[in-house]
Amino acid sequence: MNDLSKDVLIGSLFIAGIWSFISGLFVISTVLFAATSMVSNMTARAHIQG
Repeated sequence: MNDLSKDVLIGSLFIAGIWSFISGLFVISTVLFAATSMVSNMTARAHIQG
């Protein structure tokens, strides 16, 4: 995965989480924010190690 696709993935997950939170789907927004955090941390660790 190149940097652009990682940024697009993280951004789209974040925006979907905000949209879910605003619309009242708190469980789904929590899962999306957790997925965003995990993807962001995995890409940061891969960048540091590699």
